[in-house]
Amino acid sequence: MTEREQPTSEATNQQADDALHRALHETWRNPTGWRVLAAVNHSTIAQRFMLTGGAFFLIAGVLAMLIRAQLALPQHDFMGAEAYAQAFTMHGTLMMFLFAVPMLQGIAAYLLPKMIGARDLVFPRLSSFGYWCYLFGGVIFTSSLAFELAPDAGWFMYTPLSSNAYSPGINSDFWLIGITFVEISTMAAAIELAVSVLRTRSAGMALQRMPVFAWAMLVTSLMIVIGFPPLILGSLLLELERAAGWAFFDPTRGGDPLLWAHLFWLFGHPEVYIIFLPATGLISTMVPVFAGRPLVGYRWVVASLIGIGFLSFGLWVHHMFTLGIPALAQAFFSAASMLVGIPTAVQIFAWLATLWTGRPRWEVPMLWIAAFLVVFVAGGLTGVMLALVPFNWQVHDTHFVVAHFHYVLVGGMLFPLLAGLYYWLPHMSGRMPSKRLSRAGFWLTVIGFNGTFLVMHWTGLLGMPRRVYTYEPGLGWEWPNLISSVFGFVMAFGVVTVLLDLVLHWRLGRRAEVNPWKADTLEWATATPAEAYNFASQPAVHTRHPLWTRPGLPAEIAAGRHALARGVAARETLGSSPVAARPTELIVLPGNSWLPFQAALLIALLCICLLLKAYGLAAVFGAAAALVLLRWSWVNGDHPGYGAPHEEEDAVTEAHGVVLRPHTHGFDGPGLWGMKFTLLADGAFFSSLLFGWFYLWTVAPGWQAPARPLLGLWPLLAVTGLAVAASGSMGDAVARLRRGEGGGLALRLVAAGGLALGAAAGLVLLGTTLDLRPRLQAHDAIVAVMLLYLGFHTLLAGVLALMQAARVRAGHVGLQRPYEPGVVAAFCDYTAGACAMAWLAFALVPRGWA
Repeated sequence: MTEREQPTSEATNQQADDALHRALHETWRNPTGWRVLAAVNHSTIAQRFMLTGGAFFLIAGVLAMLIRAQLALPQHDFMGAEAYAQAFTMHGTLMMFLFAVPMLQGIAAYLLPKMIGARDLVFPRLSSFGYWCYLFGGVIFTSSLAFELAPDAGWFMYTPLSSNAYSPGINSDFWLIGITFVEISTMAAAIELAVSVLRTRSAGMALQRMPVFAWAMLVTSLMIVIGFPPLILGSLLLELERAAGWAFFDPTRGGDPLLWAHLFWLFGHPEVYIIFLPATGLISTMVPVFAGRPLVGYRWVVASLIGIGFLSFGLWVHHMFTLGIPALAQAFFSAASMLVGIPTAVQIFAWLATLWTGRPRWEVPMLWIAAFLVVFVAGGLTGVMLALVPFNWQVHDTHFVVAHFHYVLVGGMLFPLLAGLYYWLPHMSGRMPSKRLSRAGFWLTVIGFNGTFLVMHWTGLLGMPRRVYTYEPGLGWEWPNLISSVFGFVMAFGVVTVLLDLVLHWRLGRRAEVNPWKADTLEWATATPAEAYNFASQPAVHTRHPLWTRPGLPAEIAAGRHALARGVAARETLGSSPVAARPTELIVLPGNSWLPFQAALLIALLCICLLLKAYGLAAVFGAAAALVLLRWSWVNGDHPGYGAPHEEEDAVTEAHGVVLRPHTHGFDGPGLWGMKFTLLADGAFFSSLLFGWFYLWTVAPGWQAPARPLLGLWPLLAVTGLAVAASGSMGDAVARLRRGEGGGLALRLVAAGGLALGAAAGLVLLGTTLDLRPRLQAHDAIVAVMLLYLGFHTLLAGVLALMQAARVRAGHVGLQRPYEPGVVAAFCDYTAGACAMAWLAFALVPRGWA
């Protein structure tokens, strides 16, 4: 063999690298053809979220232009009152529920695994399920426009305007059922993102080294988990009132329409910051790159994110100053509304200081960042004005509030979103956008936006109320409305220009160089566009700026010089401890699956049947959906449908000096964390129900409690005892597994399941023996909902425990794979606690006032 034919070590290494990438691609690739619907990869799901959110944004934008066309002239008859009410209701709902939050969650789902050095999110099937719920729920809701049955009570759905008396037909039902379905997606994404951030970061990426965007999404996800359940509860109660006639918001039957306002704004004001915080995370990621220096005050920015998340839950009455709130409460919430400006200002000053001490490069993303800073600060100032109760009374329900709202949300979310899209576009496509077209779209959008909504402040100060479809001439509103409408169409042309640029660049844009912005964060260490597995090997990270500290890191990752540089049949990513990010386990992820699509489709059919009042058929689809979800929970661990099982020689691996085993071999896997966050949301839902119970009891003008407490002291206590016993049996099984004692495991799980089912049967017996009249009294309606809530939880706890016993028999759970019973035990503990709280609130406390 000649010297030329001798394989060099470099060629040999290249062949090994190519083999590694081929093996990873084979394991992680999406299916082709129609089977692509079963894909669960986070990048694919995230891009679907963004494309679908963009479609809903366009529909909402068209509705906005119809509104501005109607208001351009006095006594304009372009739209009638009913069509106008439907247009502004759909516009607000689409923007808030179907565009803003899902779009930001889609960007987070795409970026976060890459930013923190993971190969995927921890629950890929949950990501897919969330997307299909979002798509099907959005289609159901938006189809109301095609059927001319769109909701017309406003995107806030205030009662009694949204009740049967004033909104007959199924218009409002489209909102209540469709949006509640969409909220399943939002909750699923929040739980997924929170667990992924806490449990899959690169080795060494401790919390104090985590990218600010990851911090922003962690705080936002926790806010969603706590903030969305009150609205879900309110939507379910209102739908029960509309469909079954139960009394919750009718003051003549002991209800109170203000209960809806409280439940809605318990969600609604945190929702503003749920939209704003991810956008600030994007800004904090991009500003250092274009300033060419690290972010000033990193710890202060993180503290401000946490502070805003905490304070946002104390501001909901900010929207209710004119609803008869006591003066002391008004003073408290007014002060809290102004206090939240302090952590917001901390972030703004940190960005300005970073730009001031750096050398800003005025690329297109930086232009959008500058526009955000100007517009959002202006919106914040008008927010402080609205926090003052006397001023709030003067401009409440005028166009001033509309203008403020758009300055905060468009300036605080849309502009950072567009900056982020332009910034990460080369990462997704490998191409650069057009400089001319992108700048033209920027200037048209920003000029059009300010021309529309800056003038609208003036219109509001002149007294023009919102939600009116026409107005008389001579009130001084003609010119401001005409100017706003003209500039509204200028903004529309700007948005179309931006979208045209984003679409054309995929084919016509010039090729992007590696890391074109000279960024510092880990997502730019992947290929552009990224492979489905993100990282051929997973590096350790000990700095906030890995690519500035180690410019050669992308080549090292691609060459397989770090952890998990192996091509096995199973999808793997490293698990890490939540604080210090020490490697703890090998998280084995599921492969492509049809189960999420099937479950979401069946729930969509259930929602359609509920809309059509076909309750028998709805029960059939509900049962089918439950069976699919149970099948989903069965296909886990070493089940062949979950993904390729590990061979014995692959079950143990070494990463960053630590020997790791698959997460099913331990007790602290990601499923346990997912359950804990789910129970946090469940607790927020139950707490909202307790809030409604005590609120109606103490405030509702027509509340009528029975002379003697309806619930006896002992029946619900007996149910609680059974639930506690079930929880104890599950806890004993887990404790024995921790001690390495596997004998009698299935028997203990069967006992736990039987006790939980006994509690469910007791609740059924209690509900049938009580003389409940939910159509006549809000008191009885709330008690009935509480019994349904506890009945569902005890039934589910029993089924899950029995399923664990079956999995022990099948060999999927045992001493070598012990972690699933711990997940079910957490649910059983919560169920027992909920029963105890219900006994205290509904059985014990009323006896003190009997």
